[in-house]
Amino acid sequence: GTTYGGGTNSAGTIFKITPGGTLTTLYSFCPQGVYPYCTDGAQPIAGLVQAANGDLYGATYEGGANSSGTVFKITPSGTLTTLYSFCSQGVYPYCTDGAQPIAGLVQAANGDLYGATYEGGTNGGGTVFKITPGGTLTMLCSFCSQSGCTDGYYPGAGLVQAANGDFYGTTQYGGANGAGGTIFKITPGGTLTALYSFCSPSGCTDGYYPDAGLVQAANGDFYGTTRAGGANDAGTVFKITPGGTLTTLHRFNGTDGAYPSAGLVQAADGDFYGTTSGGGASNGGTIFKITPGGTLTTLYSFCSQGVYPNCTDGAAPDAGLVQDTNGDFYGTTYDGGANYDGTVFRLSVGLGPFVKIRPPYGKVGAAVKILGTNL
Repeated sequence: GTTYGGGTNSAGTIFKITPGGTLTTLYSFCPQGVYPYCTDGAQPIAGLVQAANGDLYGATYEGGANSSGTVFKITPSGTLTTLYSFCSQGVYPYCTDGAQPIAGLVQAANGDLYGATYEGGTNGGGTVFKITPGGTLTMLCSFCSQSGCTDGYYPGAGLVQAANGDFYGTTQYGGANGAGGTIFKITPGGTLTALYSFCSPSGCTDGYYPDAGLVQAANGDFYGTTRAGGANDAGTVFKITPGGTLTTLHRFNGTDGAYPSAGLVQAADGDFYGTTSGGGASNGGTIFKITPGGTLTTLYSFCSQGVYPNCTDGAAPDAGLVQDTNGDFYGTTYDGGANYDGTVFRLSVGLGPFVKIRPPYGKVGAAVKILGTNL
């Protein structure tokens, strides 16, 4: 995982942690230069993706040769290589190749990595790009290319490649209804379609500001969250079909959580699990599960140990969860803990072990190799 700050040079770190809780810092950003002039990058906001070659890939929000962010790879042992420095084409904020990536990357079936920059591009509203594992970057589209930014702007989350081969994602702002944000799809070749614009009903009961990305469920639909809107302006959980029909599944009310800024994960039991950065019994955020039909259960309320900000169990889980093959969920909190700088936690809900593959795609009919079992 990554930290946005801290480390030897106060520019963020990459760390690994065992399932039992032993943490090792693999890399501290900005050993080359002085912040913000860190040629190796600084402030990695998003998480990492492990590619088929075993290396991990990610992005930094700042730093690089042009102080506008980078794409990097790091080996599991901690050797970092800067693959690309944004704003190599233009001067900030007029970076036609993009600037300030805050989202993570996804490795597509073709082996390339796809991502988004929050700013830059031809119109300054952010971009979608692809980059080869070797570092050759291609800008696929620039947001806010339409009058009024009806196609959206400021994509703050990563993409998901759907079963049909296209990529789906969100923008935090823009759309046909003003600044509520959008859901879009983009082909591998760069053709972008805005599927849904938030804040379409009166009062934005469908939500607005989708900070997180989407997850495609086993039924083919996509599921996600909005940070605000809904009946109580505390955010929503929604599903949307590949064709763009949106259904609001849950509207948070504060006591069951508020302000979900992270995406969902579909677990081995078929339900979705996620976090809210606020609300809950102690106003420190929550962990919840929701069925595909929309029944929500609050599993844990943070800051149950102490009073905010003295939450020894952590507070404000801004990021999403990952389910390990042992059935448990792992995640982080932005605040709280013994040093008030966040925590790494594990949540067990009694789900059994399961098998998952890496990479999460393959050629039909190709042979597979069983590496081991946990039965």
